Amino acid sequence: MITIDPDKIPVTTDDEALDRMAERVFYKSIDLLGGLRQLIEYRALTWLSSLARASFAIVLKEEYMKSEEEIARFTGLTSAAVKAILRADSEAAIKKIQQMESADENEKKSFRVHTAGGIAKLAYSFVKEGEDAATVTAYGHEMAQQVMLAAGCTQPWPYQVLKHTHGLHYPITSSKDLEKTLAPLRLEEIDGKDIARMLSYPIKSPAQLLHKIKKALSEAK
Repeated sequence: MITIDPDKIPVTTDDEALDRMAERVFYKSIDLLGGLRQLIEYRALTWLSSLARASFAIVLKEEYMKSEEEIARFTGLTSAAVKAILRADSEAAIKKIQQMESADENEKKSFRVHTAGGIAKLAYSFVKEGEDAATVTAYGHEMAQQVMLAAGCTQPWPYQVLKHTHGLHYPITSSKDLEKTLAPLRLEEIDGKDIARMLSYPIKSPAQLLHKIKKALSEAK
């Protein structure tokens, strides 16, 4: 059972913002491990509590500059465990992920705190670069569509782009990845394929995609 006591640490910023960032890191950590289904196959759901604590630890350190002692009080971990998380090697965590398929049952069940820290660190770096977990990106995509529909925006190009790019994997690294998806569209008298060729890459999220298309359309006028 995870016991996190926010009353034991003077978080002097928006607690909700802290929770949201830690959750994004947590979801990306699961993403890096292959998703919840993969963890079930590994019989490794016990890893989730370690990943949750590590996610909070990394965010508290990187975003709020909290000390190891403060983080320990907040997460319920020992100071030694917090130190191991904060000093964890992301490269070692990557190797752990790569070797997971060939690991035996005992190795899959074994999940040291520094491994959780390395994965959370790696996940944090992805999130800061705008590369959220697929689940988070898909949810944001769906919510954006619903907001636009609720506002009666059924025809403007942002809605059409969101609709046609639903399920697209981010980051998008080249125009070829996007040309086929946007081919059925014509945005402000410009073919979707041509729009895709006008954009700079990589594109890390749906929000960035819309921003770059808006800029391209403005420059084309």
